[in-house]
Amino acid sequence: MPVDNLSDHMQTIGNYDLVEKIAEGGMGTVYRGRHHVTGEIVAVKVVPPHLLSNPVVLKRFEQEYNVASSIDHPNIVKALDFGRAGESRYLVMEYVDGESLGQKIERDGKMSEKDAIRIISQVALGLQRAHKQGMIHRDVKPDNILITRDGEVKLTDLGLVKEIDADLNLTRTGRGLGTPHFMAPEQFRNAKKADARCDIYSLAATLYMMVTGQLPFQSNGPLDAWMKKINNEIDAPIKVVPTLSERIDWAIRRAISPEPQHRPESCAEFVEDLTGHSTKQLAGTDPALRASNEYWYLVYTDEAAVVHSVKGTIKGIRRSLVDGLLGDAENIRVARTKAGPFEPLKRHAEFRDLVIQPEKVATPKSAAADPKTLQPRTKPGSAEDTAAIQASADSTILENTSLGIPAVQAGPAKPKTMVPAGPQIQLADRGVSWAPELGRLAMLLFVFGGIGIFATYALPTLIRYIRFM
Repeated sequence: MPVDNLSDHMQTIGNYDLVEKIAEGGMGTVYRGRHHVTGEIVAVKVVPPHLLSNPVVLKRFEQEYNVASSIDHPNIVKALDFGRAGESRYLVMEYVDGESLGQKIERDGKMSEKDAIRIISQVALGLQRAHKQGMIHRDVKPDNILITRDGEVKLTDLGLVKEIDADLNLTRTGRGLGTPHFMAPEQFRNAKKADARCDIYSLAATLYMMVTGQLPFQSNGPLDAWMKKINNEIDAPIKVVPTLSERIDWAIRRAISPEPQHRPESCAEFVEDLTGHSTKQLAGTDPALRASNEYWYLVYTDEAAVVHSVKGTIKGIRRSLVDGLLGDAENIRVARTKAGPFEPLKRHAEFRDLVIQPEKVATPKSAAADPKTLQPRTKPGSAEDTAAIQASADSTILENTSLGIPAVQAGPAKPKTMVPAGPQIQLADRGVSWAPELGRLAMLLFVFGGIGIFATYALPTLIRYIRFM
């Protein structure tokens, strides 16, 4: 007989006594259990009786065990056993003595920025390990984050995990699995296409709720939620809670961007955005590697004329500039130290290519033919800057593979030349337009062409008609 609820006497499933019910959800009921022989306290998740005939549910249940047992990380709940007892199916996991993050928020409301970052950083570490092993969670939310009495954080409920290089046919195309309030917009469209950036989005949405006490997107249903997500109709965290730091506001807004390519590329990068500290070990003393992880200080003014200051790595700052999170690049000042001096971005080679003005619209073909399409708006501000961007006359536009934006090696500006077939003719930019002349020529050709046609066909017929009158 399937296990459905606890009666006055203790129930047993497999090698475990079910002591008490501790949680219940659509995919199963969780009990606190005890092993018959060892006495170990565990969590036992049992499939509800009405779902035992559903092969997809049973497959996901088994998948949760396979995934959770293969990831050995302190911030992910470990799976210990899986089996059947009569008609019942059960999954045995390590027991977490504590509560879910969802319960904590419901009881206490929003939490301090410091506590929120401490919790979310631990979840990010667990997710980072899962991603490295080729697995995507797809259902990161407060109810799936457990906090022990000692403050240790563990991610659970891996039933919707997707292997990056495998399709278990558990996800229908066009159907987004997960929880709408915390799900990335692209996951709404097709859960099969979910990648690590979907988990990062959900992690940021969870953090939003932690520090504001409210959902990031208030909606009337899944479709309304999806539309608000793709249009990024969200109140900035710092507008909801003005006491939040600009760093956490910026980090959340970046990670919750509707476009996946604008989010951090990894959970580790998201934590770097939150804390301002690199999670990577610098290899040796490579100056280029040190420079990429160096922190810069920015001062900028928003549309409401409010002055803000943030700190970030070169990579993070460049991404934020491209995403438009910091406003017009011309109005931003940057410094290597908090004390300054703060200077325009164009004075620093690390950011100068983001403060450029195209002389003409460049297509991939034209850019290849004319590598000097883009030029700096102004000349370097110092001899040091000049040396930083010194290049040969044959400048080329380079593609920054990590950011997908052009970086310019700028040479001295030269007059544009057009080289048609035949003799080479150089045309200076004299502001001369040939459109009027070409229009008049076309009109003359049209008029004379009409006269010729009339003389050839219509005139002889008209003469014969007059003769017979």
